[in-house]
Amino acid sequence: MRTPRRGPGARPAGGRDDRLPRPPRGRRPAIDPAREVAYEALAAVHRDDAYANLVLPRMLRTAGLSGRDAAFATELTYGTLRQSGTLDAVIASAADRPVERIDPPVRDALRLGAYQLLHLRVGAHAAVATTVDLVRSLTPGAAGFANAVLRRVAESTRDEWLARLAPSLADDPIGNLALVHSHPQWIVRSVVDSLHGSLDEAALALAADNVAPPVQLCARPGLLDRDEFVASLAGATKGRFSPYAVQLGGGDPGDIAAVRNGRAHVQDEGSQLVATALAAAPIDGPDERWLDLCAGPGGKAGLLGALARQRDASVTAVEIAPHRADLVEQAVRGLPVRVECLDGRDAGTEAPEYFDRVLVDAPCTGLGALRRRPEARWRRQPSDLPPLTRLQRELLGSALLAVRPGGVVAYVTCSPHLVETEVTVTESTRRSKIAVELVDARPLLPPDVPDLGSGPTVQLWPHRHGTDAMYLAVLQRT
Repeated sequence: MRTPRRGPGARPAGGRDDRLPRPPRGRRPAIDPAREVAYEALAAVHRDDAYANLVLPRMLRTAGLSGRDAAFATELTYGTLRQSGTLDAVIASAADRPVERIDPPVRDALRLGAYQLLHLRVGAHAAVATTVDLVRSLTPGAAGFANAVLRRVAESTRDEWLARLAPSLADDPIGNLALVHSHPQWIVRSVVDSLHGSLDEAALALAADNVAPPVQLCARPGLLDRDEFVASLAGATKGRFSPYAVQLGGGDPGDIAAVRNGRAHVQDEGSQLVATALAAAPIDGPDERWLDLCAGPGGKAGLLGALARQRDASVTAVEIAPHRADLVEQAVRGLPVRVECLDGRDAGTEAPEYFDRVLVDAPCTGLGALRRRPEARWRRQPSDLPPLTRLQRELLGSALLAVRPGGVVAYVTCSPHLVETEVTVTESTRRSKIAVELVDARPLLPPDVPDLGSGPTVQLWPHRHGTDAMYLAVLQRT
């Protein structure tokens, strides 16, 4: 395939190309490889409940795509998944029928086409023609329908569609933000609540979920000098806040020698900040035994292990799932970390008052990492919260049993939802018979981290800090 100078399907210099195609007859079209890979990834996500970050790299390798074509396929896949809610509203209006009544293969193809028309610098002719060819290869009888729907989509810009379809911000602010920023309404409501009702800031937070995050690494302290590491990588820069954070300028982190030999690992800067906050918290008495209560897949255990190595301490990393425990073993090789495959809820009774520092990186909805997991916002449901919050409280209760008097527990979730953050901490401490005090977590982060609120807990945000939306509460047992 010959790659156009400005990328696949690039728009002509004059702007939108209104010369829209009619579906050709009597031939099986040759499908653009990048768009075909994007379609197959979408189909796997919706048909097989696959994860885009797992299936897409494999599909790109199988198709032999690299460079611009791989980048285009990635943008199409992730962008379409993020914007599915808004795209579906537009498609339903253009088709004059609910998207649920459109065959799934055709629906996925229409989403790809609509995303190109409304979000990318792809000419209308190229977006419609390639999508119609894709539909013809999947369901020949639906080609005319797809052509008609996409021609209607192309008649208006994204802003014009939103002005037509979105409810008034004044009358229905949650509905407006949900459609404009392509999030389910229950997630929008949770973001607004966590931001104390600020609709303006909630809009910024939701918009940040739709921006692809950079790849960040952690240069493990004592094993790799961060500044020298940055200097050795073309296009890399230091992270904003964490003294160990490195932001890649591009490329596959698996190709970096320091990642392969365990001196660095892939980790969002927010995760680095909450892990180092645990290590920075002042404690009374000895500082030798650390516990990572929910350690899989091992990123935080690796960072804690490197920090513990510098202090002659050791880490016990607990993980209930055997395959994730294996990942932790690989992540902490060479560090003073012992991995145990057991239920973190039992750790407090197995080893009461034994540990000096405990990290509870609790399983959660993952709403703080929606920019990384584009399909997650559509899979998660409010019904997921009760079992998760019950588990979170049980794990935190176990941690409070496992830590000795004078030691500290860091409760962490990758979610801004108040039920998973403030409510879990409040309810866990209220029901516990163990005396604890909330420690102000703000001084435990680097001094240049802005907008940390009034404390004592911390909520990081993509739009404020450029990190995943990590929550941190630090409790000291008295």
